[in-house]
Amino acid sequence: MKNGVRTTALGLQHVLAMYAGAVLVPLIVGEALGLTSTQLTYLVSIDILMCGVATILQIMNNRFFGIGLPVVLGCTFTAVGPMIAIGGEFGISAIYGAIIVSGIFVVLVSTFFGNLVRFFPPVVTGSVVTIIGITLIPVAINNVGGGQGASDFGSLTNLSLAFGTLFFIIILYKMSKGFIRAISILLGLLFGTVAAIFMGIVDFAPVNEAAVLHMVKPFYFGLPTFEWSAILTMILVAMVSLVESTGVYFALGDICERDLKKKDLSKGYRAEGIAIVLGGIFNAFPYTTFSQNVGLTQMSGVKSRKVILVTALMLITLGFVPKIAAVTTVIPIAVLGGAMIAMFGMVISQGIKMLSKTFTSSQENPMIIACSIGIGLGVTVAPELFANLPVSLQMFTSNGIVAGSLTAIALNILFNMLPTRKQKPNLAEQEI
Repeated sequence: MKNGVRTTALGLQHVLAMYAGAVLVPLIVGEALGLTSTQLTYLVSIDILMCGVATILQIMNNRFFGIGLPVVLGCTFTAVGPMIAIGGEFGISAIYGAIIVSGIFVVLVSTFFGNLVRFFPPVVTGSVVTIIGITLIPVAINNVGGGQGASDFGSLTNLSLAFGTLFFIIILYKMSKGFIRAISILLGLLFGTVAAIFMGIVDFAPVNEAAVLHMVKPFYFGLPTFEWSAILTMILVAMVSLVESTGVYFALGDICERDLKKKDLSKGYRAEGIAIVLGGIFNAFPYTTFSQNVGLTQMSGVKSRKVILVTALMLITLGFVPKIAAVTTVIPIAVLGGAMIAMFGMVISQGIKMLSKTFTSSQENPMIIACSIGIGLGVTVAPELFANLPVSLQMFTSNGIVAGSLTAIALNILFNMLPTRKQKPNLAEQEI
């Protein structure tokens, strides 16, 4: 009995550690795409449920898929910016078409992805993550003001809620350690929402209207459509996520004292690919390993997959209860905006951390970083720059993340992978 209670408590701790990340992604994407409160409730519910399904796929260890480590999966923040961009240009159906194709791509390349990793060294992945983080900041700032086009945009109420939430998160992050620090974003959202309740600006109608239980259904937002530029964007996102997951696999392998083989990595990649396909079918998100839960595993010292199975079952149960999901949809946009500054800023800092190790490894890396981030940010600011190019080329240039990522990959091949010609000694200098 004691062991059961302990396992349940540890499983709940993992849920709390990843819940803010799991909930924020659908809220951010749903708000950006203008979804109704009912649609937003469904999006949050299905995301939580699919986090649990994706986690179960990964903790399994059969012949075809599953890394067999205590790893928790959730939606990658790397996908937020691209999904908003795709939805804004082609509609929500193109998002899910791109997710499904990218998942199939991951399953197909899972066997030999280890050989492709060399095209995604830290200088490339760090540049991509930094670009994604930078392009997300305008979304956060708009929400700080109350949402783009809001009648009360930039009001003192919105600004006080946003920066009050951010200040609370900063203080909590400074004053706490371990688990409390790990859930500081979640506690910040709670603080901001409670403050908004006292200010009388929280509408609980979505909670009252939400059903207690519901059944999930495939293609809730309609049949997927397929756009080449959207597909390419999500494939790049998936590749970057796989590189990040590889690091998580090895970190967990070290914690669990398990020597990972190429076959284990392939099964881990394949499980992620299947999770991404399911995410697309059920109108959720692309899924990847959550590093915050790795830190929790290391901190607690509990390495059992049973704990993570309990976490996954809790997530699946929560996903069938729209009432709980609806509670998250009443969080004011300004409160979300304050938390987003911290969350998206952390994405940028993670990219910078990845890049910090690359400056000394190669003299050319600063040029790769400069050009890729410069082009990625430039295209994001002025997407009409390449409007006169042929449509076939605009697939690569219309999205700042794609343009910046391809620039980083191409320049890395040019500077770090192609053989360099040895400079011949000057004959005149030799004679002297």
